[in-house]
Amino acid sequence: MREIEPTIKNINENTYLSNVIDKVVNLIFKKLNEGNDEEPIKEHVINYINNQNIVLEEFYIWLLNNQNTNSNSIFLFGYFNYYGIGTDVNKQKGIKLYHKAVELENRVAQLNLANVHIYGLGIDKNYSLAFILSKKLAEEEYPSGINNLGYCYNYGIGTCFNKQKAFELFQKAANLGNSTGISNLGYCYKFGIGTNVNLQKAFELYQKAANLGSLFGLHNLGCCYEKGIVADINKQKAFELYLKAANLGHYLVQYKLAAIYEKGDGIKKDMNQAIYWYKRSADQGYKCAQNKLKEL
Repeated sequence: MREIEPTIKNINENTYLSNVIDKVVNLIFKKLNEGNDEEPIKEHVINYINNQNIVLEEFYIWLLNNQNTNSNSIFLFGYFNYYGIGTDVNKQKGIKLYHKAVELENRVAQLNLANVHIYGLGIDKNYSLAFILSKKLAEEEYPSGINNLGYCYNYGIGTCFNKQKAFELFQKAANLGNSTGISNLGYCYKFGIGTNVNLQKAFELYQKAANLGSLFGLHNLGCCYEKGIVADINKQKAFELYLKAANLGHYLVQYKLAAIYEKGDGIKKDMNQAIYWYKRSADQGYKCAQNKLKEL
């Protein structure tokens, strides 16, 4: 029995960790389709694993040693490398593993790889692949894939510009509850993309997206308060919305917040906070923020 017990223990441990992998991957996919941004999703992942009393570094090593044909394991190992969970950030290694999982038809890997090539910083983007993956996921009715396909048509990523199609896809993603799709639909109404300009509708959609925790909804609603679009000008309210969005981790909003602190626009000037937010943005690879830090 003494010889069998370690084997049983290892089997139980492997089964448990395999289940954790599947649950983490499902969590990522769920949050992506809800429209969550990458930094909040990363925090959800870390919190979930910590709540299982699993040490992140040990989990990373277990993933490293269990790179079989299980596409979820391959994807999650890529995710840990891409975001530096339990190890140093290695985006190229992460992307390589995403590709490997995509070849095994892993849907969450397809979605993450599309996101990398649409929104990622500091990498050589493949817009054609981004469009192909987004179209595939949209055809399978995944809300985030539908939203990404709309984004591709709106900005001509891997395809021709088609503002009408972009509007229809954002509308479909919004109807499925994707908060980024809701914000993008508001953007269409604000600027008349594929539809008539309707600032009231845009404002309401931004509010709805912001209430769902959408980073872009928070930012766009902040713009409305800053510039007096539908609502009265309220720079304090705008600042609060920008701060909330910046804390969710987007480099552009962090850069904008840093500029507000630097100029003292509607708030007390604070160079320490300006440098802090420029650094947060620069650490994500945003060149403008990196250049700004060199100037200060």
